[in-house]
Amino acid sequence: MHNAIAVAMSGGVDSSAAAWLLQQEGYSPTGLTLSLFRPEDLAPGREESCHALEDLADARRVAAQLSIPHHTLDLREAFAQQVMDPFVREYEAGRTPNPCVVCNRTIKFGAMLEEAEKLDLPLLATGHYAQVERDGGSGRVLLKQALDLSKDQSYVLWSLGQGQLARVRLPLGRLSKEEIRAIAQARGLVSARKRDSQDICFVPDGDYAAFIRRRTGREYPSGPFLDRKGRTLGTHQGIICYTVGQRRGLGVSSSQGRLYVQEVRPEDNAVVLGDNASLFRRSLTLEGLNLIPMERLDRPIRVQAKVRYRMAPQPAVLEQTGPDTARLTFDQPQRAVTPGQSAVFYDGPYVVGGGVIQRPGAPEAGGPTEIP
Repeated sequence: MHNAIAVAMSGGVDSSAAAWLLQQEGYSPTGLTLSLFRPEDLAPGREESCHALEDLADARRVAAQLSIPHHTLDLREAFAQQVMDPFVREYEAGRTPNPCVVCNRTIKFGAMLEEAEKLDLPLLATGHYAQVERDGGSGRVLLKQALDLSKDQSYVLWSLGQGQLARVRLPLGRLSKEEIRAIAQARGLVSARKRDSQDICFVPDGDYAAFIRRRTGREYPSGPFLDRKGRTLGTHQGIICYTVGQRRGLGVSSSQGRLYVQEVRPEDNAVVLGDNASLFRRSLTLEGLNLIPMERLDRPIRVQAKVRYRMAPQPAVLEQTGPDTARLTFDQPQRAVTPGQSAVFYDGPYVVGGGVIQRPGAPEAGGPTEIP
């Protein structure tokens, strides 16, 4: 098929508009919708909080409106093994994972790309707000922020490899959300007025701890809240309920004022609390390093980096310390550097790469590495 391309269709307005835009560019799209879980398995008695079946129906309706083929791919087993179960293990290890990063690498741009190949669809488009372009000098495919920075999703795409990026098309990268909705409404697409999803898809009610308990069938024992000197301040309700920087729901009062989670320690089932100032760290170590414009770094480089999705990139120094490890040192201390989350580095609008935060440096860590 000439210009054949798969389009990941979630049933939302973004992926619907992406399919229409590809048609205007001369592609022949085929819609692919992923079946990743059964709603009744996620929140028994609260199935109404999960819209997976409604979204599938909307994706099919949009495909029919655009007169394009549509397929549903059952990836429930792969999603459970590669996304949900690692999510649980990370929380049990006292870390706070970002399952969207893992899903993009292993499912959306992994297993779905493989399924697209079986359908003789060499390319895959999604409704992500980001851009890809090829560097004429190196031949590598680069990942770039969306033109609309308020919607940019390059942060959750940092882990994609060159083989994946080379086959990806991102038609929304140069458009705003308002423009996308206007396109969908002008074409009468059924998804035009749908609200954006805010939660992790497999935890539609936002209760991560309840999901983990249902998934494992286990209860997680209470343990001590400790201050930074090891003194007991109270009792926590299980380490899976806490993340670095959390203040709400602690149920502990202190003469120090407001307390925040500093560390979650599964080795002794303790949660360490402290004041807000103690949350600021200048450096961190990374694992799972993925670099996009180059294979590796042979010297430290200046970057702009972020350790959370919704934060402005901050000046820092990136130094590769092993095949897939690195050290990131910010010019200014950053708040609540959280093990398990992603640190993503930029050079202007281009994504240099990213990694998973292994551990933050000490609160009294020094300044950035000097670069000659």
